[in-house]
Amino acid sequence: MFNLKTAIIGAGFMGPVHTEALKRLGVQVTGILGVDDAESQKARAALNIARAYKNISELLDDNIDVVHITTPNKLHYEMAKAALLAGKHVLCEKPLAMTSRESAELVELAKKSGRVAGVNYNIRFYPLNLEVKNRVQAGQLGEIYSVVGSYVQDWLLYPTDYNWRVLAEEGGALRAVADIGTHWLDLVQTITGLRVTAVNADLRTVHPVRKRPLGEVETFSGKVQKIEATQDVDITTEDCGTMMLKFNNDAIGNLWVSQTTAGRKNCLRYEIAGAQSAFYWNSEYPNNLWLGYRDKPNENLLRDPGLLDEAVRPFANYPGGHNEGFPDTFKQCFRAFYAYIQKGDMHDTPTFPTFSDGHHEIVLCEAILKSHREKSWVEIES
Repeated sequence: MFNLKTAIIGAGFMGPVHTEALKRLGVQVTGILGVDDAESQKARAALNIARAYKNISELLDDNIDVVHITTPNKLHYEMAKAALLAGKHVLCEKPLAMTSRESAELVELAKKSGRVAGVNYNIRFYPLNLEVKNRVQAGQLGEIYSVVGSYVQDWLLYPTDYNWRVLAEEGGALRAVADIGTHWLDLVQTITGLRVTAVNADLRTVHPVRKRPLGEVETFSGKVQKIEATQDVDITTEDCGTMMLKFNNDAIGNLWVSQTTAGRKNCLRYEIAGAQSAFYWNSEYPNNLWLGYRDKPNENLLRDPGLLDEAVRPFANYPGGHNEGFPDTFKQCFRAFYAYIQKGDMHDTPTFPTFSDGHHEIVLCEAILKSHREKSWVEIES
């Protein structure tokens, strides 16, 4: 049980996900703010929250400790800045901001504020990803040679699929890379301890014109809603793309991202190959980890607290065979974040994704976009 009060900004796809995970942790969610009073009231009732805020000023004036930001990307910077200046701890959905200038400012503001500031790269917190990180740190891979993988979905396959995320002015110049590719990039760098030092990207907008429906469409909900598409909208953000990568230990890699791959609902995959072994993981089968060897049979590790390293066990809450999935990653990410706040030692090393991590991902995105436009390798600025 965490003795902290939290408010949620955003009542769309992610707001309810955050709320549910926080309640499972025993965090008191005091109120929620939607795009207008009607959405705030609807979310308050649906999520059984005590208060619906009328605006952000009312929210920040309330007696709360933490603010969760789950709004469209273009609002993250201003809201995170306002929350920090109001003395609140902040947990922001990614991306942290629209530009690296904005995210760098937030990193410095967070340091000066003395508040805890995190970004929700929740995929780190699948127990088997934590196990892989532990095994890499223990030297079980040996020197890392390559890091390859993909993150693919199909929810924007058709030109009639539409959501605010497809618009550059709402989500940023990059979409598939920024929305899902950064999850993969954050994950593999966290697991390996390596940093991407250069990129060479080739991106494609499959549907340069999409159909805008009457009203807004929540993320992923287009598959189950009857949507009347009426207006042509020009699209500049990418639907898919490939990136070659160089890492700071001379390892090489590649990443494929797509939101137009039929049948792949939400599939992140990576394979990390080293001098002694290789590890492969797929988010659609998150309780299985493949371990590859040259001189002995390969292995398939099932998520089971009794088989995981002692440091990983606190993040695997159910016995083997009782699968843990997507909602549990939010709970575990927030557990790490709130435990850090409650401990009160700002000099301790965070176990959650920080604003600095969020800033690094935006720097990567800007390099990827530059590489695509210039058709060349781009070095990553430190």
